[in-house]
Amino acid sequence: MDIRRIDSAENDVCKFVYTSDTAVFESVLYKYPTYQERTVICCSTMSGCPVGCRFCGAGDAFVRSATAEEIVEQVEYSLNQTNVDPNTMKRLQIMFMSMGEPLLNKKGLIGACETLYARYPNAALLISSIGPRMDYEWLMELSERIPTIGLQFSIHESTDEARGKLIPFKAKLTIAEIAEKGAEWSERTGRRPFFNYCAGDNNSTDVDADNILAALVPETWEATISVICERNEGLPARNEHQRDLASDFSGKLLERGFNVRVFDPAGQEDIGGGCGQLWATQKWMKNNPDKIHPSAGRGLPVVHVPVVG
Repeated sequence: MDIRRIDSAENDVCKFVYTSDTAVFESVLYKYPTYQERTVICCSTMSGCPVGCRFCGAGDAFVRSATAEEIVEQVEYSLNQTNVDPNTMKRLQIMFMSMGEPLLNKKGLIGACETLYARYPNAALLISSIGPRMDYEWLMELSERIPTIGLQFSIHESTDEARGKLIPFKAKLTIAEIAEKGAEWSERTGRRPFFNYCAGDNNSTDVDADNILAALVPETWEATISVICERNEGLPARNEHQRDLASDFSGKLLERGFNVRVFDPAGQEDIGGGCGQLWATQKWMKNNPDKIHPSAGRGLPVVHVPVVG
C-alpha cells in the first residue's frame, strides 16, 4: 500500500493517505503540544462509508471495510512518525472516527481493538458511531473485556426528523434508543459515553438544548460540540461564526448540567484535517469510479459551511 504524508502549516497535525488498487484510507495525527504529552490518532475503519452523512466527504460512496490489519497499520505508521515510545506517552488516544462507520465493520473493529490493547494497554480506544440498528451485545462484551474502550454517538441534531436528513442511513437508532444503549453501556462498563453534536445555524437554539436534555441524562453522558468543517477542498473550512456557534451551544449545554468540550481540530484549512473533509478520498473515488458503490446519501443535498463576513 502506498502511504503519503501531508503536513499542515499548523505544526501540531499531519495526515496520512493510504492507497492501493482496491481502497483508500486516511488517518490524522495530532500532538498536544508534544507527542510525549498527548498523541491523538484518528483512523479509518472503512474506505468510503455507506451511511451517507451529508457533511462528510465520504458521504456519497462506499468502497469496502478495512481489515483489522489495515486499521492497525494506520495506527502503527502514525506512531512511528512520532519518534516517541508509545508506552511512555502520557496520553495516547486512538480514535476510530476518521472515515467509515466502525460498528458496521464488526470483524475489523474487534480485531483492531484486541491487537491495539495488547500492544498499548494504556491507550484510550474511542469508537465513534452514528448508532446503526443492530445487536449491540458484542460491543457491550468487547467494552467490558477491554477497559480502555470509549464510546461516542454522533447525534448532530436534536430531533430524529432533522437527524434523518443529515444522516440518511435508515437502519439507525432513534435518539431515544441511543440514550438507552448509552445508559446500558455505562452501567456495564462503569464509564460514561459521549455524544457528538455539530452546532450549526439551524440546530443551536435553546429548544435544541432542551431536546438534548430531555433525551440524554447529564449524569450519564459527556458532550462534545464540534465546529463544522467544509467538506470540499478550496472552500473556507471554518470561520469565527462556526466557532461562535459551537461555543454558544456548549454554553447552553453547560447551563443544563452537561460536561462539555468543544472540538475544533487543526489542519482544516490546508490538509483537510477536520471531520469529514477527506479530500484525498474524494479524489481517489473520482479516479476509480468502478470501485465505488452508492451510499445512502448519494444524490442528496450536501451540507456546506456558510461563508460569513
